[in-house]
Amino acid sequence: MAVPVAFFAVFFAYPVAAIVGRGLKADGAWRFGRVGDVLSRPDILDVLWFTTWQALASTALTLLIALPGAYVFARFDFPGRQLLRAVVTVPFVLPTVVVGTAFLALLGRGGLLDELWGVRLDTTVWAILLAHVFFNYAVVIRTVGGLWAQLDPRQEEAARVLGAGRLMAWWRVTLPALAPAVAAAALMVFLFTFTSFGVVQILGGPAYSTLEVEIYRQTAQLLDLPTAAVLTLVQFAAVGGVLAVHAWTVRRREGALKLVDPALTARRPRGAGQWALLGGVLGTVLLLVLLPLGVLVERSLDGPGGYGFGFYRALGSVDASGGTFLVPPLEAVWNSLRYALVATAVALVVGGLAAAALTRRAGRLVRGFDALLMLPLGVSAVTVGFGFLITLDKPPLDLRASWILVPLAQALVGVPFVVRTMLPVLRAVDGRLREAAAVLGASPLRVWRDVDLPLVRRALLVAAGFAFAVSLGEFGATVFIARPDRPTLPVAVARLLGRPGELNYGQAMALSTVLMVVCAVSLLALERIRTDRSGEF
Repeated sequence: MAVPVAFFAVFFAYPVAAIVGRGLKADGAWRFGRVGDVLSRPDILDVLWFTTWQALASTALTLLIALPGAYVFARFDFPGRQLLRAVVTVPFVLPTVVVGTAFLALLGRGGLLDELWGVRLDTTVWAILLAHVFFNYAVVIRTVGGLWAQLDPRQEEAARVLGAGRLMAWWRVTLPALAPAVAAAALMVFLFTFTSFGVVQILGGPAYSTLEVEIYRQTAQLLDLPTAAVLTLVQFAAVGGVLAVHAWTVRRREGALKLVDPALTARRPRGAGQWALLGGVLGTVLLLVLLPLGVLVERSLDGPGGYGFGFYRALGSVDASGGTFLVPPLEAVWNSLRYALVATAVALVVGGLAAAALTRRAGRLVRGFDALLMLPLGVSAVTVGFGFLITLDKPPLDLRASWILVPLAQALVGVPFVVRTMLPVLRAVDGRLREAAAVLGASPLRVWRDVDLPLVRRALLVAAGFAFAVSLGEFGATVFIARPDRPTLPVAVARLLGRPGELNYGQAMALSTVLMVVCAVSLLALERIRTDRSGEF
């Protein structure tokens, strides 16, 4: 645990604590009274209320729409299933600013709904909720569907033989087995929507603000660090509570499963009802996932002179960006790939060691460390980014001008995915195999190389793929630390969207399409590698 603990202490706990300390200290003394002052303000209470209820509504709507899809992907065998699984995961690794912009093109002024029926949903809560479902659909598909595919259908069939109807058998047999996975998925969706930033900022307008948006506004626009520090503590406490409950649901699921090979549970749909269910899920994927992604592609090709590749060609020129970049926007593609590769390597080392430690040890301390590893997914990225700038600027960690700062920030987000992917697989390894190898004279390193590694090799590749894809789309912290001459893809997209003009907008759509394609290819490769569904994602 030494390496993961040191990594999180230096690159997560220290920067966040420094930002909070600057906000709550004055003249060398702590001012905890500011907490009560901030939390008693009516505008802050409105932000807290909206953050909570929209997260609950987004979670309920996501489960309602995605659970039928989880069943279809788990139990039905149909052409293109693996490709579709990869496609529905693409939104999850896209930058939230791209997600918000895609839905703005669908639901805003001049969007698809506006052109067809004269309906606009931008600056309404419905646009935010739909975008959150789009973003989190894959969480339910992979977390719940991954477990559903491994549940032995003969248990439900036995209940029906004993006289239970189809609904009763599902209610009494399948649902209790799925409950921990559903709870884990719901908690993850709640976590991501509770801390939503780009989607709310773009689609909500001035009328709606989550904690994350308010922290950004108080920090970057109003320079009110005390208020931002209090809101960071509130968000930290809420996320810590959610992750503690999530860790409990994960332990329940991993300790009570009797699974079978997923290849034995999937079959062709039979009967009109199953074909109708499959059609409904495919229609949902088409409207909810493929349509917004299709808008990105269409807008990237729709230039002033008609459809073509003009916006893509403009990416290779500095002049075409209108002074937005010091280098051609196309350089962002290569920068992102290089940064993501380094971030993936760091995430695999840190996350792999953490997963191994969590497998071999038990106790409250280790369980608390398990939850700590997930905190970067919920703590304000604005806080982490600013924390990097004010803490990593002195020897021996003077990294503010170094390129390595970006991969380190991206690795913070990648580590939780590595741990959640590898931990269930490592826990499934029979400890007697390690003991037998040790009795025969193998050293601990050789036990890992000859026993564990062959069994977890595929999970390691899956973890690397997810860390790579998530690193490509990381935006919150990177936007503050990426150098102007080395922008990443999400930062380049955000800068182009922030400037007026059709050319800048078209280039942003082109870069977004490139990012989408790279993520889709990497996720499709994961589907070909992956043979089990036991991991969280």
